[in-house]
Amino acid sequence: MPPEPWVNSGPQTKTLGANLLGNSATLTRRLGPEDLALFAHRPKDTGLAQADVFHRVIESDTWGGALMAALFGPICARLDPHSLEQSLRTGGAVSLGDALTLRIEIADKQPDGGLKLACICVNQHGALVVEGLALVTVPAAPSPAKGAQYARLIAATAPHAPIRTAVVHPCDALSLIGALDGAKAGIILPILFGPRAKIKAAALAAGRSLDGFDLIDTPHSHAAAAAAVAYVRAGKAQAVMKGALHTDELMEAVVDASLGLRTERRMSHIYVLDVPTYPKALMITDGALNIYPDLAAKRDIVQNAIDLAIALGTLLPKVAILSAVETVNPRIASTLDAAALCKMADRGQITGGLIDGPLAFDNAISPAAAAAKGIVSAVAGQADILVAPDLEAANMMAKQLIYLAGAEAAGIVLGARVPIILTSRADSATARLASCALAQLFVNAKAL
Repeated sequence: MPPEPWVNSGPQTKTLGANLLGNSATLTRRLGPEDLALFAHRPKDTGLAQADVFHRVIESDTWGGALMAALFGPICARLDPHSLEQSLRTGGAVSLGDALTLRIEIADKQPDGGLKLACICVNQHGALVVEGLALVTVPAAPSPAKGAQYARLIAATAPHAPIRTAVVHPCDALSLIGALDGAKAGIILPILFGPRAKIKAAALAAGRSLDGFDLIDTPHSHAAAAAAVAYVRAGKAQAVMKGALHTDELMEAVVDASLGLRTERRMSHIYVLDVPTYPKALMITDGALNIYPDLAAKRDIVQNAIDLAIALGTLLPKVAILSAVETVNPRIASTLDAAALCKMADRGQITGGLIDGPLAFDNAISPAAAAAKGIVSAVAGQADILVAPDLEAANMMAKQLIYLAGAEAAGIVLGARVPIILTSRADSATARLASCALAQLFVNAKAL
């Protein structure tokens, strides 16, 4: 009986990390008659990039060089190499039945983005068969389309009727345009609360008409917030939208114990970011309301975010409870909270999502970082939701992504009787529209 051609089950690879250096692939193969047949009848160059890499190595006409080609797939497949130049030195002869162990390692990164690969092949006695270097040219990865996540969210609102939304004090052009754009897109039906003269002046400045929209005159922003909240309590609106007033001024009316919109659930703010370098919408919470939340508040913060993610179409959201490290440390309170939240999820106190923590930011959103740390998790590297230890961390994290990574941020508050759309003066028109979409999708999901 001929020897088994494969000594092991296949190439053994070290997971590609962020800096690539040191990543390697190893393969051991026993050479049989079928290898000779395949080598003698190898296909011609097809012109494909990956085939070009393999065939150029095979053209060395050495068994070691030919088998090394099998390793460029495992180590370079994720890099999509376009071309390869190799310089291999052959050692001793190879005979049928020999077992060759081959190893390729990324030894250096070139200024043009290419990679230098160190290659070595030895036989079962440790004798050198082939060694040398290979240079791989790696093309730059294309940038994901900016705005793709928000486009998906806005498109998802199309089957639903617009929700009646109390817009509080839209007395500047930006906040008024955000509400009117939401109406034009069929996402919300605005009811405007504030000083009539100021709202009309804002419409004039924006070049927009207020025809067809209800406008409830109030003397100032505090009165506008109180009137809008009362309107919602009466069942006349399904959402609240912040206009040109401070968030704390609006929330003062919302959280009023007797006249506000409180429920048993703690209210929390959720950023929904469209990050061009991340493959899906990324939620960060809480960056606007709860300054230093305790464990009970964090439980509600997590649940609010899960509920929103489900309403947006994620069936089982992946929730990363963030800290500075990924192990529980009694001296870092956020790691203890993370561990407790995970156990609360195990006991059904948090439902609807997959929760893991503590996780550092890098291994929450990067598969390579998670693998480098040896983290085995269904959440690590692919989080939908990032739960920050406190407001400062969440706010800074979101704004760093906005100003350094080109992200856009929609925002919403959940935990009240109705969703509260929070926008910022710095928000783009698309982000404002996306914030309206969050509220509409949540209201319709809740109604099911």
